[in-house]
Amino acid sequence: MSLKIYNTLSRKKEDFQPINPPFVGLYVCGPTVYGDAHLGHARPGITFDVLYRFLKFSEYKVRYVRNITDVGHLENDADEGEDKIAKKARLEELEPMEVVFYYMRRYHKNMDQLNVLRPDIEPQASAHILEQIEMVQQILDSGYAYESDGSVYFDVKKYAKDYDYGKLSGRKIDDLLSTTRVLDGQSEKRNSADFALWKKAAPSHIMRWNSPWGEGFPGWHMECSVMSTKYLGETFDIHGGGIDLLFPHHECEIAQSTAAQGKESVKYWIHNNLITINGQKMGKSLGNFITLDELFAGTHKALEQAYHPMTVRFFILQAHYRGTLDFSNEALQAAEKGFKRLMRAYQQIDKLQASDQSSISVEGIRKKCMDALNDDLNTPILISHLFDAVKLIGNIETGSESINETDKSALKKLFQDFAIEILGLIPEEEAAGESSGDRLKSVVDLLLDVRLNSKNNKDWATSDLIRDKLKEAGIIVRDKKDGYDWELE
Repeated sequence: MSLKIYNTLSRKKEDFQPINPPFVGLYVCGPTVYGDAHLGHARPGITFDVLYRFLKFSEYKVRYVRNITDVGHLENDADEGEDKIAKKARLEELEPMEVVFYYMRRYHKNMDQLNVLRPDIEPQASAHILEQIEMVQQILDSGYAYESDGSVYFDVKKYAKDYDYGKLSGRKIDDLLSTTRVLDGQSEKRNSADFALWKKAAPSHIMRWNSPWGEGFPGWHMECSVMSTKYLGETFDIHGGGIDLLFPHHECEIAQSTAAQGKESVKYWIHNNLITINGQKMGKSLGNFITLDELFAGTHKALEQAYHPMTVRFFILQAHYRGTLDFSNEALQAAEKGFKRLMRAYQQIDKLQASDQSSISVEGIRKKCMDALNDDLNTPILISHLFDAVKLIGNIETGSESINETDKSALKKLFQDFAIEILGLIPEEEAAGESSGDRLKSVVDLLLDVRLNSKNNKDWATSDLIRDKLKEAGIIVRDKKDGYDWELE
């Protein structure tokens, strides 16, 4: 394996070299579970699913940890305001953990629909309060934090004298100290850029725990520093997440871990870019998001139709993970056609007539596919090479190219390895986990058998009627010398 990945920390592509090969530690920031997953959540889910799949395909032993944020994430990603989950619980008159488990189950369902593999470990912040308190104490002992009226804050200015605060995001400490917005309650901070490690709970705050500093709850950033090192060790290979987490969340993680341990934890930082609508970030706070359930059912007012989860997955993979991806119905409809064309070609391989000689080179396409993935997970280039194989399959069907049994097996394995195993794309009827695809196939095949019998009896009227009615239903029929073939339009 010669994987090059773009390390946000160094701002360049680097050769991937695990700390303890063949083991790889992968930590990804998961959702704050206070609402339904939306299209924006699908991108990190799919991006790091492909990385996880490719590392395992390359015979690394991977421990994949994806956290669940269920406490400490306050409104507007700030140190003041109401906890997002507690607010949802108050509005719906539920216990906070009822909210957490309800939306966590729905998130898992959506990720399963997108064929995103479950992580090996999925820790919750609320289950690691003691460890977070311990790390806060370590940072206090190191001199990079201070207590203020029952809260504990990270001293950014003092830390910046010894370490490079802002190295991940490229922000300058002087700019942060002069421009950080002053919010209510920040009078207890030494500097406006300081961030909470532990917050004193107001009387109305639902989620609270005892600590050496009084009743309170951990700051949002603490959970990832604690849970990543707990399950992957003091230093580990890859930390991933959306680019919107780069600052302040991931920048604060680096500072916390360094202050507590005297060294950084993460070797490679990887960030996927955003999905936008009309050029604007998609998100709950902006009110312009489309939930995955709405997307799959076609019930949102911005949608012209329902989109299958595999269409959505293919749509996301058509763009490089570091580039922005703008939502539109036209783009999703084009992705739908491309995905179906790719899957149809894969399903046609078994039907290809093998010859003694082969005029194609599957090995050449396979190498190009590996090169694309090794070049910072370039899935759009990989997909373009798979469509080169689709063209070859079409040429073999028409007789302009030939293939022998060896290359036929290699061609099928090419699709199985790259389209199915690594990209995680599977035919719609299999992805649905239902027998509707098999029932549809049986009905269409029965009608086409009747049509074939009509043609043999020169009953052209019945033959044409069946073909035309199937076309109206979105089923395209192709006549062949030895029978017929068909596909969904």
